Amino acid sequence: MRIKFDFSKNKSLNVAWVIVVLFFSMAQVYSYATSRFFERVDDDRIELIHADNFRYDEVLYPGAQRVSGKVEIRHKGMTLKCDSAVLYQQSNSFEAMGNVRMIQGDTLSLTSDSIFYDGLEQIAKARRKVRLTHRGRILTADSLNYDRVFGKGYYFECGTLKDGKNTLTSDWGEYYTSTRKANFYYSVKLVNQKFTLTTDTLMYDTHTKWSHVLGPSNIISGESRIYTTDAYYNSNSEEVQLYQSSHLYSKNRNMRGDSIFYDKKKGVMEAFRDIYFEDPDNNINFFGDYCWYNEFTGEAFAYGRALAKDYSNPRDTLFVHADTIRMYTYNKDTDSLYRVIHGYRHARAFRSDIQAVCDSLVGNSLLKRLDLYYDPIVWSANKQILGEEINAFSNDSTIDSVRVERQALMVERIDSLHYNQVAGELMRAYFDEKKQIRENRVDGNVYVIFYPIEKDSVMLYQNYTETTQLRMFMQDGKLKRLWTNAAKGFLYPIGMAPADQTHLNNFAWFDYIRPRDKYDLFEWRGKKTGTELKESVRREAPMQKLKSRKKRK
Repeated sequence: MRIKFDFSKNKSLNVAWVIVVLFFSMAQVYSYATSRFFERVDDDRIELIHADNFRYDEVLYPGAQRVSGKVEIRHKGMTLKCDSAVLYQQSNSFEAMGNVRMIQGDTLSLTSDSIFYDGLEQIAKARRKVRLTHRGRILTADSLNYDRVFGKGYYFECGTLKDGKNTLTSDWGEYYTSTRKANFYYSVKLVNQKFTLTTDTLMYDTHTKWSHVLGPSNIISGESRIYTTDAYYNSNSEEVQLYQSSHLYSKNRNMRGDSIFYDKKKGVMEAFRDIYFEDPDNNINFFGDYCWYNEFTGEAFAYGRALAKDYSNPRDTLFVHADTIRMYTYNKDTDSLYRVIHGYRHARAFRSDIQAVCDSLVGNSLLKRLDLYYDPIVWSANKQILGEEINAFSNDSTIDSVRVERQALMVERIDSLHYNQVAGELMRAYFDEKKQIRENRVDGNVYVIFYPIEKDSVMLYQNYTETTQLRMFMQDGKLKRLWTNAAKGFLYPIGMAPADQTHLNNFAWFDYIRPRDKYDLFEWRGKKTGTELKESVRREAPMQKLKSRKKRK
């Protein structure tokens, strides 16, 4: 049966009916199209939650649907909102535009002007005004790709990561949301209120605040500056670990080594292997296998082929070696600052005009004094001084005088057979501006063997003298005048003196021990058996014995 409607008689009804037919037709078409596009075969399909407007145009968007107005899309735990989007059913992807915001959980959000999202690979490509926020960290860039599978966001046309007080910029970078670690490459700069770091490559852990830099790098923090090619730096604790021959400058202190560890809060530096430490304020350098320095107290020490260089004398440098060298600073950061240096075990020193060997030494910049202990020997030109303790005093970086206590002996070598010798309990030698002895004072059990030189440089006699006090006045290295109190002496023609009066009891010429140059300081050569100083007792405390109970009764 066929029913025919005639709308000619009722035009209003005709119009209404047309509207109803068109409405249901459009609804059916929309329902069919959306069901075909968003028919969920499995959970991997992109899901359209809401859109105010829908458009299907095979000419403008072949195989795609255009939606707009409060668009909301979901995919595998991610929600994206935008002004408009183009949905591609076949490739399971979409392009979102205008006020795009992608949210994943309650810890990550990504905003930009546009995002192209691939649902198969779960990669979002954000462009223009990109901002990735994760647990308080903000990553901004003009272009950024985010891989949801690996939790990785990376940019390639300059970007900035802000993490609390730290701001990192670079040409290329990547951030991992799962581990909260970031890598930055090319023109990297890390800025903090306390420091600035520039490098080529930086690996940064936003959780621990440790940074690992590779390539030529500089770290500047106040008066401290670090140059390195391989280092770890903590922006919270301000700890630094430097490798690959790094260099650290801190408050006019320089340290270099294969490995350096620096704690800025504690002010402590440590260096290992092939180290170099410079103290310009005191004109001192340290070298060795290990060095430690505290910039707050000014204390430092080095060991393992330790070497100190004192270049306070601009014309000559003093090199000092010992198994361990230690430096103490007093009245730091004042005009009264001075330092004390200790050298322990196998100490050897070399300067072109003076050399020394001893077991240990102490140098005091306030007193301008160097003390040598335990079998010390000092050489200057053809002269040798030894005793139980030697104190050397300087004036304006040049030697002023030498004091020798107990078993003091000064020997001057004339040739391989003849030596001028002076021995006593206390000896004081004074030097002139040419660093030559101008006066020598000897007190207590003085013994002298002396070979006068005639005007024609010929030796005719030998003098042997025993006294309690002696004063020798020199000029240009030659004896000018001699004074002594009551003395017993003999004058012998050359070669006629008894054997026991040609060499004093404690005579020895230690040329085989003397440092030949600064490179010879590390070879320790001890005295031959029988040439050591005799043991002497300076002070002997009286032994008190308590009477036994039996005797008291």
